[in-house]
Amino acid sequence: MYGDLEVANSAFSERYPGIRPDRLPIHTLYGGAHLFKKETPDKLGGLALKHLTAYAPNFAEFARALELPGAKSLPVKPETIDALADSLEGQVNLTPNWISATVYQRVANKLATEAIEDQRLDFEDGYGARANEEEDGHAISAAMELAGGVKENLLPPFIGIRIKSLTEETKRRSIRTLDLFLSTFADQGVSLPDPFFITLPKVTSPEQVSALLTCVELLEERCAFPEGHIKIELMIETIQSIISPDGVNGIPALIAAGKGRVTSAILGTFDYTASCNIASHYQDHRHPSADFARQMMQVCLTGTPVSICDGITNIMPIPPNKGSDLTNDQRTENFEVVHSAWREHFNNILHSLRLGFYQGWDLNPAQLPIRYAAFYYFFLEGLEDARARLGTFIEQAAQASMVGNTFDDAASAQGLLNFFVNGISCGALSENEALATGITLTELHGRSFQKIVENRLRVTQ
Repeated sequence: MYGDLEVANSAFSERYPGIRPDRLPIHTLYGGAHLFKKETPDKLGGLALKHLTAYAPNFAEFARALELPGAKSLPVKPETIDALADSLEGQVNLTPNWISATVYQRVANKLATEAIEDQRLDFEDGYGARANEEEDGHAISAAMELAGGVKENLLPPFIGIRIKSLTEETKRRSIRTLDLFLSTFADQGVSLPDPFFITLPKVTSPEQVSALLTCVELLEERCAFPEGHIKIELMIETIQSIISPDGVNGIPALIAAGKGRVTSAILGTFDYTASCNIASHYQDHRHPSADFARQMMQVCLTGTPVSICDGITNIMPIPPNKGSDLTNDQRTENFEVVHSAWREHFNNILHSLRLGFYQGWDLNPAQLPIRYAAFYYFFLEGLEDARARLGTFIEQAAQASMVGNTFDDAASAQGLLNFFVNGISCGALSENEALATGITLTELHGRSFQKIVENRLRVTQ
């Protein structure tokens, strides 16, 4: 009996090791591969920061644009806003004003230092259908530009390409682009970024994943890349990837077909809702069918080595009126359009965070300020409650606790610990803000409340 349990428990632990200890980006920015240059990440980061300061020159304007709590009572005059921001600096009082000011400052700092965490050179929707000769040329030029970025250390921490799907219509073109891109890169005399991601869209069967795996293994060998260097991401954007033709959950079979190469599953919100036969007017990031797909991904993959990533907001914060000689009405319209798109993106990201999705895709650098703002706000807004509850649990270690009218047990304590782990990972929280709970740095890095309890019981016995 105990032997069978040991085997089953070991298999479970291997399948569900828990929250990944390695760094995960909170976003992926993707754009047409034909536009990629080695300077592109730096250029896009500069555009993101410029966009923020143009449409929210201070924290009060930013808070009002996003309709954050307390924003209506914030001052309007720039000098008064600056004085308030200075008075709040260095504090951790968790008031609405402090949260708004801190979110803005951390977003500005992030955009100035590492605006892009992850980027995909796109040969699919962001690229379009082109003549074979043209795509051949772009596959070669993009690979050479990527190699130049490696040489000059210009690339974001994570990068990869998205190829076309492996359907009958595009399978040959997809594999040819992948072959040309990697073969060209291999000739440039630099190391492939580690890890390097190949994103496969519109997956409908495990055979498509197996075919990509075979191609990746052959190309690694031919190009002398380290074995296992290239990772695979799967776009979950068809109903067949959620429920397979035999009526079972299709996601586990897709992951298994990658034989350990699949590191992420990404919801393609609008392709998925289209595959559900939802009219385009009603396709939306928060449509119930998209939430169903998210929950299917979540129950299959949370706690496994495969991360889950959410889809895009398709409304861009792009001003309709261009040029420097604008009327007051045109400038007002620009601000209204940008701020409306910001709020839509902000609320979409908060929706994803509340559902347990800590990564998402973005289409445009103008969306990046809001990506970071939503993450930072989510964790800072929940910090006071989480800190009090986890602090009480840490003090009592192996006992249940009650803070206010919320009862916590060990399972919810692990959730509270995960809150801090995820918040620190994305840059929203500092380690010191987590250590205020009474947890130690070693315990925080261990990421397991059960181990914290065991260690503290061992000390007291």
